[in-house]
Amino acid sequence: MIEVDGKRVRVRDGITVKEALEIRGYKITKYPEKGSLFAPCEIGGCWSCAVEVGHELKPACITPVKDGIRIRTQLPEDYTPKRIVHGFSGHTVGGVGTPWLLKATHGYIEAACFAAGCNLRCPQCQNWETTYTGKGKASTPKEAAEMMTATRRKFGVDRMAISGGESTLNRRWLVEYVRELKMLNPDPNARIHVDTNASILTRDYIDELVEAGMTDIGPDLKGYYPETFMRITAIDDRGLAERYLNTAWDAAQYLIDRYKDRVFVGVGIPYNKELISVQEIGLIGEKLCEIDHEVQVCVLDYRPEFKRRDLIKPGYEEMVEIHKLLKEKGLTTVICQTGYGHIGPEL
Repeated sequence: MIEVDGKRVRVRDGITVKEALEIRGYKITKYPEKGSLFAPCEIGGCWSCAVEVGHELKPACITPVKDGIRIRTQLPEDYTPKRIVHGFSGHTVGGVGTPWLLKATHGYIEAACFAAGCNLRCPQCQNWETTYTGKGKASTPKEAAEMMTATRRKFGVDRMAISGGESTLNRRWLVEYVRELKMLNPDPNARIHVDTNASILTRDYIDELVEAGMTDIGPDLKGYYPETFMRITAIDDRGLAERYLNTAWDAAQYLIDRYKDRVFVGVGIPYNKELISVQEIGLIGEKLCEIDHEVQVCVLDYRPEFKRRDLIKPGYEEMVEIHKLLKEKGLTTVICQTGYGHIGPEL
């Protein structure tokens, strides 16, 4: 017997709090919706599904039920969000949202950290140790911001980046983290960079991040067609896949249209011929060119990784052809990742 929001209910042993809530009729979603419990990662990394268990904040997706526990799904207004973030380090290349002129330099250019958990299930995930790790101490936004500020000072850089996993899953946490970073780094040289798959990055979410202090962002566009997005991400629910993909494209357009003069935007595109065709890369290029031909576009050469060890990493010449294709579509700032470093805008 457990207590949920003041009501005593009987559930079977060996299930999680999330499963217990679902059995009792609570709405559990993979896309944030009012009145639902958003549970995207299911490994205890992002803490988006956190509820009060006893008097303690815990992720519902991995916390087991125990006889007599009290669960409160409506958190108080002043609660402090948490999520698992690790890997604070200096980076010499940066991410999708890092300006090309910095990528072309030598030495450390960013301090970076990685948020655990992701709503996608990409078989070729290049950071799967973070994506599928629910282990480690969950940090408050202030704790993570203090660690990032210390990392910035250690490596003597101005840019502070957060990636993942997926950094945007826990909205309240990320907005407060960006705000805390801004307060700890008030100098005009400080840059706060978010790399994201943009699948839940709605316009109002973007507004919140910019208001909080975000200065740079790198949204990924994992396809032009929903079928490609599903193949790359292993999301098998077509309706959800379409919603994720449409949100990502809308986020990229909104960022460029509304915030081009305030926020640096770099767009990421995946490429491996086993996952996305050259023709579809061309369609993505055409659509981006219609939005803004000057936007920085970084093509990522998807390599054999995680569950897709069978993939063959695109060769240098193959990436040169992708670079030429996107330039022919009218894009002026195209970067292609290769095994020999980046191909810059001027091939």
